[in-house]
Amino acid sequence: MSPQPTVLVLGGVGFIGRNFVTHLVENDLAAEIRVVDKVLTETAYLNKRCHEAFAKVEYMQGNLSSTASVEKCFTRADGSSFDYVINFAAETKFSQPKEIYEDRIYRLSTNCAKEAVKRNVKVFIQISTGDIYESSGSASKEDSKTKPWNTMAEYKLQVDEELQKMAGLNLIILRPAVVYGVGATGGLTPRLICGRVYQHLKKKMEFLWTKDLRINTVHVHDVVRAAWHTANWYVSNDKAGTPAIFNLADENDTDQEAVNTHIRTIFGIETGFQGTIVSHMAKLNMKDATEEINEEHLAPWSEILKEHSIKTSPLTPYLDQELLCNNAVSLDGTKICKATGFSYEHPKLTEQSLREIITDFQDLGIWPRD
Repeated sequence: MSPQPTVLVLGGVGFIGRNFVTHLVENDLAAEIRVVDKVLTETAYLNKRCHEAFAKVEYMQGNLSSTASVEKCFTRADGSSFDYVINFAAETKFSQPKEIYEDRIYRLSTNCAKEAVKRNVKVFIQISTGDIYESSGSASKEDSKTKPWNTMAEYKLQVDEELQKMAGLNLIILRPAVVYGVGATGGLTPRLICGRVYQHLKKKMEFLWTKDLRINTVHVHDVVRAAWHTANWYVSNDKAGTPAIFNLADENDTDQEAVNTHIRTIFGIETGFQGTIVSHMAKLNMKDATEEINEEHLAPWSEILKEHSIKTSPLTPYLDQELLCNNAVSLDGTKICKATGFSYEHPKLTEQSLREIITDFQDLGIWPRD
């Protein structure tokens, strides 16, 4: 039996990263794990499982946009290099200035990839996004036309392209659909918060556009399993020097109505959609429409938190302007199964999986208990 690999997890305190670290620790998969992040674990709202996992790994605070910091993070205590490097690190907030994405996505990722080449890392996994594809009538495959629909995705695509040209980089690119699961503050979670707001207001919740707007999903557990599975597949099949790209999306083909169906059940509210005509009118002045929508949700959410004596919470129903446009996230996530033998353990978006997100936040004291 070959020895377990040593693993460097970049951006390991974030939503997907913390779930990945916990998966490695609980299943005893790695000989050594180092987690690098700019965020301290004490301020990251880690749940009990994650806290227990992080107690068993090495944490290092680092600025991965700095080459000196990257070099330090990549060097093990004995001076050697890590076998696997998984890069979850990136700016995740929408509607930021381009300079932020240039620094915290492009420069960060290329710095880390160059260091991986220098150290002959066995496999470097780059977490990209399904938002890079052109929104069309059919599910995007890995070789489908690209047309990023937000600025963050523009820089993710630049990284994808740059890394594929990098000689000596043993590269896997994973492009997930909307990732959900315990610890998610983005993705589907703002919709859940909106559901709680409309329950409080005793009003019908209506989203822009139509019920069949695709927002394909993948559970965080499957994302972290895919990262580990493909890393081992890449190394054991001697794929060195050949870039591999895989979409990650469950078979649910999730759309807005699929999400609303669960929100109706969880909160006991009516839901609906504004429809194409009203939504297109809003699109003509999306800045004002976004402000109006957020004003509707932010004040009631603050009231709910106050009523339940929750002084601070990182959770917000705030929706960025980029997220309110008519952009479908529709991915074909089957290539990874056919090429590597991977299988999704969460093939469908379920009410239970959404309730788990809420329960975890309640246990952390940042979501009201009803």
